[in-house]
Amino acid sequence: MLCTVSLTVALGFTLHGAWIILVFSFIESTAVGAAMLVYARHATDREVVRLADEGLVVEVTQGSRSSRSTLQWQGMRIDYPVGRQALVALESRGQRVEVGRFMNEGQRREFARELQRELSARAGGMAALSFL
Repeated sequence: MLCTVSLTVALGFTLHGAWIILVFSFIESTAVGAAMLVYARHATDREVVRLADEGLVVEVTQGSRSSRSTLQWQGMRIDYPVGRQALVALESRGQRVEVGRFMNEGQRREFARELQRELSARAGGMAALSFL
């Protein structure tokens, strides 16, 4: 709709001799199309962390890439590096997954605490929370 209005106005100016407006309108429409393409590519980005019978399942989807990891909760370690951009790291038996890309610092901290409480309850207190 935005591109249609812009091109219609530019066509009107072109008919009155100001053809350069049409060039800028095409540039604008191309930029809007590229922005919409980037948005559409990442509109479904997500992280899903769920407790299942086999362990902690972490699914990460970013653009066209998708990964799924299953971590055993026995001996699981939750590392929360201190810092604004730091992610919550989940580690179990040599496998490490970072989550929290779509949360702010306070939400990551609360997520780590809630996950530690839930894992402690399920694994009989074996999960460890550490702040690096």
